[in-house]
This record gives sequence, C-alpha cells and structure tokens, in this order.
Amino acid sequence: MSCDTTRTDRESGSTFSGLTSGKHSLRILYISEPWTHGAQVRYMNVLRALQQIGTVEVAMLGDGSSDTDCELAAGVETKIACSFQTSSRPNTGLLSRLKFTFDPRVDYPYGWAVVGEGRERLNRCLKDFDLLWFFKQRAADLFPNAVWPRSVIDIDDLQSTYERAALRVGDPLDRLQALRGMFIWRRRERLLADRFSVLTVCSEEDRDYLRSMGVSGPVYVVPNGFERVTGEPVRCPATPARIGFIGGFDHLPNRDGMTWFIKQCWPKVKLVAPETRLRLIGRGTDNYGDLGGPDVDHLGWLPDPSDEIKTWSAMVVPIRLGAGTRVKIAQGFSQKCPIISTSFGAFGYGAVDGREMYLADSPDAFSGACIKAIREPKEAAQMAERAWIRFLDNWTWDAIHPRVWAAAEECLRLNAHPVTV
Repeated sequence: MSCDTTRTDRESGSTFSGLTSGKHSLRILYISEPWTHGAQVRYMNVLRALQQIGTVEVAMLGDGSSDTDCELAAGVETKIACSFQTSSRPNTGLLSRLKFTFDPRVDYPYGWAVVGEGRERLNRCLKDFDLLWFFKQRAADLFPNAVWPRSVIDIDDLQSTYERAALRVGDPLDRLQALRGMFIWRRRERLLADRFSVLTVCSEEDRDYLRSMGVSGPVYVVPNGFERVTGEPVRCPATPARIGFIGGFDHLPNRDGMTWFIKQCWPKVKLVAPETRLRLIGRGTDNYGDLGGPDVDHLGWLPDPSDEIKTWSAMVVPIRLGAGTRVKIAQGFSQKCPIISTSFGAFGYGAVDGREMYLADSPDAFSGACIKAIREPKEAAQMAERAWIRFLDNWTWDAIHPRVWAAAEECLRLNAHPVTV
C-alpha cells in the first residue's frame, strides 16, 4: 500500500496509511438493502468514511423505487453500481420450518431473496472491486448462504440479542418463540467469521458476546454515533417542563417502549408535575393518537429536531426490546440533553446512573428520575455536560471513522492477493 496520508486508529492505537494500492485507487462496493430511517445515520456516515479511503459504488438490494433510494441519492454523492430486485421466500410448511430451525446454513433466513440472476451479476463484478462492505447481515442473507472474499459485514444488530431481549419482556408464547429464535440465530452467528473476512459490531459488549460463542475471526467495534453540532449546544428548557422522545414508531422497540412509558410511568410523572408535557418526535408518532394520555404531543417527523430537543428538560429512552445500541443516546449527548434510560436502552455506552444519564428499569424509578430532572435542572445539566464531553471523545463520527478505516485495512491485509468467486 502506498502512503498518502496518516491517520490514527483510536481503537488499536496503530497508524493507518491511506488505503490505496500502487496501481489504482481502492474500489469499494457498498451493499445494502433499503434501510429504515433509524439506520440512516450509521449508513450515511460509514459510507462517508469509506469515501475518504477509496471510490465507493453502491449495490442497492431493491427495485430502485423506494423512498430510501431517493434519500440515498440526495444524502451523499455516490454512484449506484447496480440494484437487485428482491422477492418473498417465506419459510413456510413443516419441513421448511424444521430445516430453518435446525440447519444454520439454510438460505434466506429472513424470508426474502434476490431474484433472477442477481447472485451471478454480483459475482461477475466482484473482480472489479478491492473490498465489499455489507451494511447489515440481512443484506448478505438476501443471497444464498455463501463465503464472500474481501468482505466486511457490519452487523450492528445481532438478531440473537434481539430474541434474548424478547425473552425477558414477552408473554409466555412470545418467550417460546424467542427461545426458538435464539437457538436459530446463535448458531448462524457462529458461522459469520467463516463467511466474511472481517466483522464489525457497535459495542464492546457485542464483540464479547460473539467471542463467547466461539467466533474467532477479526471483530472490530464501530460504535453508533452522531454528528457534532457546530459550536457548543445551548439549552433552552421550556416552561412548563417538557419530557421528550425521538424515534420512529414504525420500529417495534420504540413503540413498545413508549407504550410502557405512557401507561406505566407517565401518570406518575403527571401526578407530581401536572403541568409537564410529553413530546414525541419521529416517523409515525403522529399516526398513533391512541397511544396518548394527558398532555402528550405527537409531532411526527421533523427535518431538524435540534430546536425542539433543546427545549426538553430530559429525553426518555424507555427501550426494552432490540439489538445493538441506540443512536438516540448519542443524539441526546450531542445536544447536552439530560437522558433517562432503561439499562437495556443504554446498552453499549458504559453509562453509570447519575454520571452520564439516569438509569431506571421500574415504573417508579423511571418516573422518579423524570421528576428529578424537572425539579433539579442544575444537577441534570451537570450530568448532561459530562455526557457531552464523553460524546466528543467517543461518539462523534469524526472519532468513529478511524475504526471504519481499520476494519477495511484488516480486510485488505487478510486478502493481500486478489481472490475471485
């Protein structure tokens, strides 16, 4: 590799020499299916990090007509190398379900597949790229279960950890289904290092989890983050006080968490602080008027929510389901907004109760933390200041980009000689 620039990998401490070969610029194929809006921040910023080390082209797994494709074109300047149509391949019928349960190498575990000659088309163009980067495991699993040379897979959401969370909070039938899901996905996740050159996850905890299952290949931590705001955030808490939540209600963990908060916690907050309002931001929040209560404002999607967030006394993250880490935590840190979260919602941030945020898991404790943030704003602001300092060191995308480069560099090192499929 020639040495164009030198960057520091903040995870390993090693220096990173720009990823270009002596003959040509690095060519990267970024493979993704249309993502939900909640994944947009990670998608765009990993793509931008890769654009700093080579020429990136996107393979979009869809028909090219979705809103996501339009947002992709508007969000970053990059070339759409190709798009692949997908179709439903459900695991229905007794034999199919048994095979899906007991064979960890079965194709199309999510019930969707690239149709037609998609795999062959992708195979034919692989020789033109030095590096393949899959955005999420689901994108790779739309193709037949295969080994991908020169590849990095960004598995920021481990499906088995989602099932593990559902096992904690579901009813008896949901728990039975979650047990089956854990059995299926843990066995599939053990095989990831056999299929891809390098794995990336979004937390040290997820890396340790994969190691505990016997995954021995390179696993790099690429945290979820948020853009650093221009200048230092200025808070303007409203009167009467506002408690806020940000997140799309098309995402079950958000909807489940806010259902729990509004039914179990919000009445306790209103009993002590009756003038307080609850403000909900995110796609679909304005379509759930039935998920309401006294003084609940459903604001829907806002193109720039920062002006709204700075008026909140606190942001709530009452998440009980899901996998990976919550981007909304980093977003709250970036705005110096005090945060009240469940322990599960704060997963991956190494937070200590009262240091970076308030942590609470019972309705009484969670509502009590909301009341404390309202009644003791100086203490809440000091807590948010500590969180903001940690954000600058760990969760801005400028701080995270070297981790993306390090994963790419490791992939190229392991595949020093070109390999064809």
